[in-house]
Amino acid sequence: MDSKAKRVVAAVIMRDGKYLCMQRCRKGRDYIAEHWEFPGGKVEAGETDHEALIREIKEEMDWDVYVGRKLGTVEEQYPDFSISLTAYLCKGGNGEFKLLEHLDYKWLTKDELPRLNWTDADRKLLALL
Repeated sequence: MDSKAKRVVAAVIMRDGKYLCMQRCRKGRDYIAEHWEFPGGKVEAGETDHEALIREIKEEMDWDVYVGRKLGTVEEQYPDFSISLTAYLCKGGNGEFKLLEHLDYKWLTKDELPRLNWTDADRKLLALL
């Protein structure tokens, strides 16, 4: 993976044996628009992965998240950018989240996850679960 790859983090949140899946908005690149992903986002300069996850979930979902152990990192080369995506097992906070940056969400069992139209990077994360 090239050194210009964006560092991205994802929260793999489980509740009652199901994983939280988020559907991206229609805006942006067609090869990721409306695809499914685990919530998260870019790591900013000077930020740790944990700090980035807490900030991104707060910004995108107005929700507190507790960051647990690292599940692993996958690399993905898209047509016009590349990312290094690190996933962490997380626990959602009290209360419900809001859809501020996503179209939809689903809570799915591990067996149901492959049915969604995932972003390429997030599809690779399924193998780490």
